[in-house]
Amino acid sequence: MTLLSLIVALALEQLRPLGNRNRVWHLFIRYANHLERTLNAGSNRHGVVAWLVAVLPPVLVTLGVYWALYALTPILAFAWNVLVLYLTMGFRHFSSAFSEISQALAEGRDLDARQTLAQWTGQPTAELSVGEISRLAIEQGVVDSYRHVFGTMFWFVLLPGPVGAVLYRLALMLGHKWGERLQDEDRFGRFAGRALGWLDWLPVRLTAASFAVMGDFEDAVYCWRSQARTWGNYANGILLASAAGALGVKLGDPLRQDYTVKFRPELGVGDEADPNYLKSAVGLVWRTVLLWLAAIFLLSLAQQLG
Repeated sequence: MTLLSLIVALALEQLRPLGNRNRVWHLFIRYANHLERTLNAGSNRHGVVAWLVAVLPPVLVTLGVYWALYALTPILAFAWNVLVLYLTMGFRHFSSAFSEISQALAEGRDLDARQTLAQWTGQPTAELSVGEISRLAIEQGVVDSYRHVFGTMFWFVLLPGPVGAVLYRLALMLGHKWGERLQDEDRFGRFAGRALGWLDWLPVRLTAASFAVMGDFEDAVYCWRSQARTWGNYANGILLASAAGALGVKLGDPLRQDYTVKFRPELGVGDEADPNYLKSAVGLVWRTVLLWLAAIFLLSLAQQLG
């Protein structure tokens, strides 16, 4: 059921992507905003309480519905798995922007590529060259592929029913919303950031190892070991360094933004990024998804035989 749920959800998301129209998550964001206004007193303890109040009810409801449907018939439980996965994961959360940028660069429409990249990443792009656009798009695409596909897949497989997918998605949203704007005098978001880090620890490394297997293994492992820690966000550094080595492309490096140069560490070895590497990055992600699906199939088969 696990493997089939993933395949059906991925296919459904390709045929009818939700994108930013996911009303369920819009409601959750409003709920999180209400909790923050009500419980944020600037302490870590209040952040822990708010995180538990935000996450536990949806997770428990998801598990309860799954068990209730499974007691009636496994077919309904399967449908519930697919629905929850459809709402929590998928390439089209990011691939549409990636495809638009790739096509615009291929047709010489650099301005359109910059505008799409700015909307996608929230960063200034007016001064970026074609190579810098390619670099930033690959970086954002690799990170988003983990957030919207591999992280969700890992926890969906590990926990019963679709509970893992909901848990990871909610933790991701709260980690970005509360954890990334942590200030010294406001510790409310500290636990949200730590919880996301705990949930990311193993799947980030499995994803990076999978990139290495599906690409240039030696370069991917070398970049992971020697360059990942130089990146500000270590988890993202692991993903980007491994992907850059697997693709044989250089990521990171300085960017021209807001009339200044934003210095960043170098990631990867090989050629400078260009529009052709965007297609290579998409291919790497898809090959890695197929690798994970094959591994899930073998684990399921071994469990059945056992």
